[in-house]
Amino acid sequence: MTATWIWASSMYASASSGYTYGISGPIHYGLWGALMILFIYPFGKRIRKVAPKAHTLAEVMYVRHGRSSQLMLAGSNVVGSVISLMSNFIAGGVLISMLSPFNFIQGVFAVAGGVLLYTLWSGFRASVLTDFMQVIAMLGAVAIIVPFIFFAAGFPAAFETGASNLTAQQSNFFSSEAFLNQGAPYIAAVLAYAIGNQTIAQRLFAVREDLIKPTFITATIGYGAMVIGVGMLGVLALYLGFEPTGGDLNNIIPEMAASYLPGILLALFFIMIIGALSSTADSDLSALSSIMMADIYGQNIAGKKKANPKTMLLIGRLTMVAATALAVALASMQMNILDLLVFVGALWGALVFPVLASFYWKKVTNKAFTVSVIAALAVFIPVRFDMIPMTGVTAVLIELLAVLGIGIVLGLMAFGFFGLRPALVLGIGATVVAAPFCFGFLRDYTTLSASLVAYSVSTIICYLMSFKSTQNFDFSVIAERAGDFDTGEQPVALPSADSRNTTTTVQERE
Repeated sequence: MTATWIWASSMYASASSGYTYGISGPIHYGLWGALMILFIYPFGKRIRKVAPKAHTLAEVMYVRHGRSSQLMLAGSNVVGSVISLMSNFIAGGVLISMLSPFNFIQGVFAVAGGVLLYTLWSGFRASVLTDFMQVIAMLGAVAIIVPFIFFAAGFPAAFETGASNLTAQQSNFFSSEAFLNQGAPYIAAVLAYAIGNQTIAQRLFAVREDLIKPTFITATIGYGAMVIGVGMLGVLALYLGFEPTGGDLNNIIPEMAASYLPGILLALFFIMIIGALSSTADSDLSALSSIMMADIYGQNIAGKKKANPKTMLLIGRLTMVAATALAVALASMQMNILDLLVFVGALWGALVFPVLASFYWKKVTNKAFTVSVIAALAVFIPVRFDMIPMTGVTAVLIELLAVLGIGIVLGLMAFGFFGLRPALVLGIGATVVAAPFCFGFLRDYTTLSASLVAYSVSTIICYLMSFKSTQNFDFSVIAERAGDFDTGEQPVALPSADSRNTTTTVQERE
C-alpha cells in the first residue's frame, strides 16, 4: 500500500510544491496525502463487508445500480489510470534523460517496456511482489540521499544566505497562498483518489480483512515521511536560487541529484525513482486490466454466466499493452505533473458522495447516481478551465456551491470514523464558519473552487433525487452477485483478483 501511494509523480510534485510555495509546500502535499490514506480504511472496511469477493468498485456499482453507474465509475478509472501511467512515464523519461546518454523519449520507452514486461508475467501478484522490494529500496534511499544533498548544498548556511530568494509567502510556514493553491485543493483531490482510484480498491479487496487498519496506518506514516522529505529538495532549490532547465519543475529533483550526489548515491537515487514510478505504474496496469476484464467483458459483453476466464486473462493482458502504448504517446507531451494530479483528483470528486452513499444508504438510485455525476462534471469543467466569467451573480453562485463543498468534504471525512451525526455537525459547522470568509474571495482560486463545486453539486443532486425514493436495497445481494467469474471445476488465477479467492472452485466455496 505504501509503494502504491508513493510514486515518482508524488515525489516530483512535492518538490514542485516546495519550489513554488516555499517551506510549507511539501507539508501541504505530503501531510494531506498521508492523512487521506488514513481516511480510506473506515470506508474500506464497509466496502469489504458489503462486497467481500469483488474485483472493482465499478463491479459493485453494477449490482447496486446498473450498467450506467458501473461504466461511469469504470470510465473515470480508465482516464485516471492512463493519466497516472503517463505522469510516471514522464518522471522516468526526465530522470533517464538527465542521468544517461538517452533522450526523454528513449527513457519513456525503457521505463514503459520494463514495467509492462514484468506485469504481463503475473499481473497483480507481480505488482505486489515488486512493490515490497521497491518500498524497502525507496525508504532506504530517502534516508540517505535527502540528508546528503542538504549537507552537500551547504545546509544550514544555505537557508540563511538564500532567504532573500523567497517571497514573504514562501518563507511563511503558515502561508495562505500555499494552503489555498496547494493544500486545500489537494485535501479534496486526494479524498477523491481514495474513493475513485481502482489501484487503491484493488489492494483493499486483496489485503486480509483483519489487517486493513494496520496496513493503512503503516502506509500513512511511510508515505508522509518519504514524500515530505523528498519535497524538501524543492525548498532547498528555492533557497539556492536554483533554476530548473527550461523552467520545467519536473527537472528539479533529477537536476538537484545530478548536481550534488556522487556516482554511487546517484545510482541509488536512480533506483529510488525508478522503483517509485514502477510500483505505481504496474498497479495502474493491473487496475486497468481488472476493469476491462470484470466490468467491460465480464459484465457487459459476455455476461457473468458466460464469461470465459481464459478470454478474460487475454483481454487483461492486451489492455496492459494498449494502455502502455497510449500512456507513452501522451507522455511525449511532457505536461506538468502537479497540475495533472490535482485535475484528476478534482474530476473524481464528482463521484465521491454517490459512490459512498451507495454503500451505506438504501435509497440511492441509479438515476440519482448517474444524473448527479454528470451534472457535477458539467459544472466542474467550465469552472476549472475559466470558461465561466467569475463575476456578478455567477461568481456568487459558484462560491455558494464551493462553501457547501467545504462542509461536504469535512463531513465525509468525519462520517467514516464517527458516523452520521458527528459528520452532520462538523459539515454544517464548517459551512457556517467558512461562509463569511469565502464570498468574494474563493473566485480568485479556480482550482480550489472547481474541486469543491464537484463535491457539492454531486452531493446535493444525489441526495435530492434519493431521499424520497421508495427503494430499499438489500446490501446482501452484492455479496452474492459480485465476484467469481471462475465458475468451472478447474481453478483459474486472474492477474488482478484477490489471491485468496482465485484458486478455489465454486464447489469448494459452496
